[in-house]
Amino acid sequence: MAEQGVENGGGPLERKVMVAIDDSECSHYALMWVLDNLEESITKSPLVIFNAQLPPTNNSFTAAALSSARMYCSVSATPEYTYTIQEQNRKLAIALLEKAKEICAGRGVDAETLTEVGDPQSTICDAVQRLNISLLVLGERGSGKIKRAIQGSVSSYCLHNAKCPVLVVKKP
Repeated sequence: MAEQGVENGGGPLERKVMVAIDDSECSHYALMWVLDNLEESITKSPLVIFNAQLPPTNNSFTAAALSSARMYCSVSATPEYTYTIQEQNRKLAIALLEKAKEICAGRGVDAETLTEVGDPQSTICDAVQRLNISLLVLGERGSGKIKRAIQGSVSSYCLHNAKCPVLVVKKP
């Protein structure tokens, strides 16, 4: 990214870098990698730190003890319970983003933060397109093959669906 592109009017193109983070050590490592290795790009153009909040599910499970066994029953969540979970997720996301923003500020990088509710895979890709991101950076969680096959991998989904280059940073 050392080379600056040129718009039709002759001015430099803005190259936005977005780091998608969650509370994992892998995403923290990806943010630190960006700060260490893309310093020139992120000081000249906006750095966006993004967090996708999982939407609360409408079902929760309760356990009832039956001697030494437990019986699990699906229970529909009340609107109050759902709101409480959403509010808690929002507070955690804001705290996570504020911490990331402080880390960036300590390195002399002014970062924008954004959080949205939704499935991380599609929410990240939608934000990339809407914000006109030039490079998406994700941390690799290192999930096993079985877990990736069942749940899918956010990084794999973004590699195939994001409308920009995607860099997946793997912690050594």
